[in-house]
Amino acid sequence: MAVTLQEINALRQKTQAGLMDCKKALTEANGDMDAAMEILRKKGQLVAAKRSDREAAEGCVLAKVDGNFGAMIALKCETDFVAKNADFVALANKIIDAAVANKCKTLDEVKALDIDGTTAAEAVVDRSGVTGEKMELDGYATVEGEQIVAYNHMGQNFLCTLVAFNKPCSEEVAKGVAMQVAAMSPIALDEASVPESVKETELKNSVEKAKQNQVNKAVENALKKAGINPAHVDSEDHIESNTTKGWITPEQAAQAREIKATVAAEAEKALKPEMIQNIAKGMVAKFYKESCLLEQAYIDDNKVSVAQFLQSNDKELTVTDFKRYTLRAE
Repeated sequence: MAVTLQEINALRQKTQAGLMDCKKALTEANGDMDAAMEILRKKGQLVAAKRSDREAAEGCVLAKVDGNFGAMIALKCETDFVAKNADFVALANKIIDAAVANKCKTLDEVKALDIDGTTAAEAVVDRSGVTGEKMELDGYATVEGEQIVAYNHMGQNFLCTLVAFNKPCSEEVAKGVAMQVAAMSPIALDEASVPESVKETELKNSVEKAKQNQVNKAVENALKKAGINPAHVDSEDHIESNTTKGWITPEQAAQAREIKATVAAEAEKALKPEMIQNIAKGMVAKFYKESCLLEQAYIDDNKVSVAQFLQSNDKELTVTDFKRYTLRAE
């Protein structure tokens, strides 16, 4: 049966689907508005299924605070064009608003929320049908505290942070720390908050790196003593190419290979375990300073740590929790 432009526009207002999609759905449903809406919904599910193997690397990240509760979520899509669409952003806002209002703790709770008469998960599928892109909810995180600040980097909806404090502080102080989290991407609050598995891995890697550094130093000194530039023989490819270029002689190339083999073996045997452990511990301490929020140098004054910055405003002030989510590769 023929459908009218008025009916098509009415369906479009309800679903935000394209005009041609609305016309096809109404025609298929013989003008039944509810049936047409169901057809469009199924189309969204079909789009989601067809594109399930596609990467949703763009999207909209939002964070919101209500009293002592804060949450953030990412509504992801495939292209920047869709990510900046007003209706797409509006849906993300509806979902985060509902999540905060209901103080949802998990992503599954968020997906089950009522959004305009349907679940959040179904609303995302419906929107996928409108745009033809894969969409998904991701990155849901929450914090609770005496004071919470949410920060949306540059207001561009691709990087957000949430920071909770143990007591009220000024907006300037709170925002400064939230920007710190955005810029420096800490992995934990302090050393005590770093998972044991991470500590063990970092120490193990630091021990190996310390050993290799000591061996490399011994080899480099031996090469210099032999009158060979270490940079010219730091790999077999460089040795061959630099010999061809005439930067080192064949004799020097052979000598370099001999030095690298024998000196490295001798240096490794001579390593002192206690010295290596001390060097490794220093490297791990540097890792904590660079990776733990309260121990990081404060971005607006690198002469003090974040903890010292907070204490300069209030001796009892500290951060109790933080979350960070970004759509950009780092």
